[in-house]
Amino acid sequence: MKFIRRGLLHAFLGALALIWCFPFRDSAAQSTDNRYAGRTVNLIIGAGPGGGIDLYGRLVARHIGRHLPGQPTVVPQNMPAAGSIAAANYLYNTAPKDGTAIGIVSQGIILNEVLGLRGLQFEVGKFNWVGRISSDVLVAFTWRTNKVRTIADAMTFETTIGGTGAGTTATQSPQLLNQVVGTKFKVIVGYPDTGVTMLAMERGELDGTSTGWGGLKSSRGDWVREKINMLVQMGTVRHPDLPDVPSWVDVAKTPDDKTLLWMFGINADIGKSILAPPGLTPERIDALRAAFAMMLKDPEFLANVESTHIDFAPMLGAELQKIVVDAVSVPDALRERARFFKVTGN
Repeated sequence: MKFIRRGLLHAFLGALALIWCFPFRDSAAQSTDNRYAGRTVNLIIGAGPGGGIDLYGRLVARHIGRHLPGQPTVVPQNMPAAGSIAAANYLYNTAPKDGTAIGIVSQGIILNEVLGLRGLQFEVGKFNWVGRISSDVLVAFTWRTNKVRTIADAMTFETTIGGTGAGTTATQSPQLLNQVVGTKFKVIVGYPDTGVTMLAMERGELDGTSTGWGGLKSSRGDWVREKINMLVQMGTVRHPDLPDVPSWVDVAKTPDDKTLLWMFGINADIGKSILAPPGLTPERIDALRAAFAMMLKDPEFLANVESTHIDFAPMLGAELQKIVVDAVSVPDALRERARFFKVTGN
């Protein structure tokens, strides 16, 4: 009798395990879409090697294929031109619409659309947003020997700071601070990516630069501890890792200025996210989103996240899609004020 009870217990626990695992297997392994088998998925990275976008893009490329039906090979491809606009244009207009092309681009493309930047051949709300690996607040900093050590110093002394493409947050954000807060950043535009601006700062060509906090603490942890002066974070709230570094909303002078900077700070909430072209069948986008969701629970993926010390604040695709659509649906008055600052900036 004792052995019978033990056998029943084992069967019961096995059934529970099967029930618990079933929803995760069902979305990908049970999919009727078999065209991923033996195929290659290209993950387009809208930045050059060495920066945060590249880091997160390669992380996803390394792991998501195991969770797609047929387990295709996922190949990362850098496309850094025009501050991710070239990559976004490609994904929207040229990339195949069969689930074999996905990408990661600068979160600045959200505001590029709001501000009516030239060269955009896409509508961000019509992309299929697959999921977010992390939010990503932009931080501005100078080298440790520079006389500009705080945001107050940046309002007193002219400070050269590296910029990339005209439409990137690394370029727009310090320009906006100049106009709204009164900093004296001189943005040097033309660097291909933030990895190169950080090297230029280290060599003394620039006083400082800006990049996403997640990528910075992962790739330059020694800098964070002892080699740079953190000036300001360009997000809607202070990051938990940086409680003593003011957000740009903190240094705004009027309620209207706070609202404007809050709108520009929405970029941080979009963060490091994976998107797919418009025009995918519902089955294809469901397969991509399900694979992304399963990847977030994959022990190998989580171990990789921990070993690289990156920020990890994930969001599933349906929720992310809503945030993106809401972000580009701002009131006309706020949109016009934002465009005024863009047009009259330095």
